[in-house]
Amino acid sequence: MPQPSSLFVGIDVQTRRACPYAILDAAGEPVAAGWLPGQDVAAAAASLDRALAQLAAGRPTQVAIGIDAPRCFLPAPRPWYWAGDRWRPATSRDRGAGRHCEVVIAALQLARPQWTPLESNAPDWMRRGVALFQALGSRYAVYEVFPSASYYQLRDARDLRIGVRLGDFYGGPKDMLDAYMAAATVREYTRGAGCAVGGGDGLGTIILPRPVASTSAVLHWPDP
Repeated sequence: MPQPSSLFVGIDVQTRRACPYAILDAAGEPVAAGWLPGQDVAAAAASLDRALAQLAAGRPTQVAIGIDAPRCFLPAPRPWYWAGDRWRPATSRDRGAGRHCEVVIAALQLARPQWTPLESNAPDWMRRGVALFQALGSRYAVYEVFPSASYYQLRDARDLRIGVRLGDFYGGPKDMLDAYMAAATVREYTRGAGCAVGGGDGLGTIILPRPVASTSAVLHWPDP
């Protein structure tokens, strides 16, 4: 079960510019936002620590963070592929990229994932995301989010509202919007309104702001 929290942080990971972050309170109102500095992940984590230190009053257990990036790389090519309505073993023609959580997102048509590869083939933004998970995960509850899937799930939502500060969007409006959505997703998930998908391969889940209306076998990783 997710732990109760009072501050919800969303981070949109990228390498073209600094990574935007947004922080919401329990009521869904914005309390802070900014851009994590440079390519130095340690400096970025320290910057977020400073922002949270006063807001969380020294209580890191009150913080939940959603990061829009894979939490880990594949240790080996994926052994199972989803084919329409069933799992099948991978063949020599398959590239082997992707984790169970990403397969679920794609199969349920929630969004189009960027398949996680082996570390040797990973783009820089994924490397930065994995490093942020490692840097922040020892102090906070950290979740993997996918804003594109959250937008899809909430496309008809009329009961969910969050506040935004328009001044936060200077420097990258779409990127900051994804950070806000990441924070909103964590808030919805930790208050029990969402769900986590994947994880059957031991490589982490993606959390969503709403349950998935499916009983598909894709939700369950095949037995070895």
